[in-house]
Amino acid sequence: MAIYLVRHGKDEDGFRGGWSQRGLIAEGYRQSEKLGRYLQENRDVYNIHRIVSSDLQRALDTANEIAQFLDLPVHRSRDWRETNNGLIAGMPNEIVNERYPGLYFSSLRMDERYPDGESPIEFFTRIRETFEQLCEEQAASSHREHVLVVTHGGVINVIYHVLKKLEWSNTNKSFPAANTSVHKVEHRDGKWQVTLENVLPHF
Repeated sequence: MAIYLVRHGKDEDGFRGGWSQRGLIAEGYRQSEKLGRYLQENRDVYNIHRIVSSDLQRALDTANEIAQFLDLPVHRSRDWRETNNGLIAGMPNEIVNERYPGLYFSSLRMDERYPDGESPIEFFTRIRETFEQLCEEQAASSHREHVLVVTHGGVINVIYHVLKKLEWSNTNKSFPAANTSVHKVEHRDGKWQVTLENVLPHF
């Protein structure tokens, strides 16, 4: 049994991400198509049974490209979204810098929320609980099911900290997560652990 975490493909530069509903650019579609084709060609190795995706458009675009090759439905979930950055989601960086100078994820206190958004500690708690719930679901299937989760860099970073038992904060250096990178989590020796980090086998 394995959980494969995949970061979405490349989206448009120059805008704040978070809960932005901007989709992939052409390069992101091509990245996602390559990953889908690779997973199809190596189906005996990855053997994906289920695809779960953040319901933000850039993740859904990625998941849908992959799903076409694996002939699987995409199960959408708000729980796998990136940080809720409230009013600035999808806003051009230039406008954010004018209206909210100095407002970045790393500039927030752990308990300080984005305007109409969530705080870093709320984001961390949401992702930790979402991941733990998925692990419980996998255990209930007797570890026979392989699931692919299409999500975001910040989400994957939280999961790395949880699995490696490292203290997380919004000012920590992030673990690498390239566009359409694959990260494998397995249950071994009675615990969940990362066994593949930020690989791009389709390139």
